[in-house]
Amino acid sequence: MKKTVAFCTLGCKVNQYETDAMRGSFEAEGYEAKEFSQEASVYVINTCTVTNMADRKSRQKMHRAKKKNPDGIIVAVGCYVQAAKEQLEEDTLIDLVIGNNMKSQVVQIVEQYIQDNRHTEDRDAYVADIAHSHEYEAMHIETVSEHTRAYIKIQDGCNQFCSYCIIPYARGRVRSRKMEDILQEVRNLTANGYKEIVLTGIHISSYGLDFEHTADEQEDYGPFKNSALIDVRYWANCW
Repeated sequence: MKKTVAFCTLGCKVNQYETDAMRGSFEAEGYEAKEFSQEASVYVINTCTVTNMADRKSRQKMHRAKKKNPDGIIVAVGCYVQAAKEQLEEDTLIDLVIGNNMKSQVVQIVEQYIQDNRHTEDRDAYVADIAHSHEYEAMHIETVSEHTRAYIKIQDGCNQFCSYCIIPYARGRVRSRKMEDILQEVRNLTANGYKEIVLTGIHISSYGLDFEHTADEQEDYGPFKNSALIDVRYWANCW
């Protein structure tokens, strides 16, 4: 039986980038990507929690997937999982809950779950304490769901902790992607025919604050040498 996977993405362009990366990881392991409206063996719902409506839509999508294929594996990932893991762990319709900073491992987690006869000892094993996470989670894309424009995630997290916003609790502190890694992904995408690159992140204006002028980030990047807040938009415009 051919392995199939379907994705549903709620929320921001960062989520869309991460879904594209997860899709690529599944396809590399032999899965065929399906539309979310179709029957699939695995459903991945990349959730959002920025509003109560986003929470509700996330739950609806999970339950809709289970209704579409009662035997399918329902995987909830992302911000809503990070913010409300206890609630989701009690939902017997959801097979796996995976928080932010573990999306890059989603294929391995699903494959292990299948090998273990769809059983996991610890339901919250894949939801890390993101408040103490300092490493940027490396994810990569070769193609995207759009035909001409590609989004590249360059940063995650937020340090602002505004009283009305849950994002720092769901995404953690600022973590920036290595500059050379960003450039290499731009090269790969342009080689694959993409003409427009859009840089995205949770709080882009905080890009580089976590580098702290470390030696490995002080390489020669033209006019931006020795600057922690490197304007990566310059690279995209000049590339």
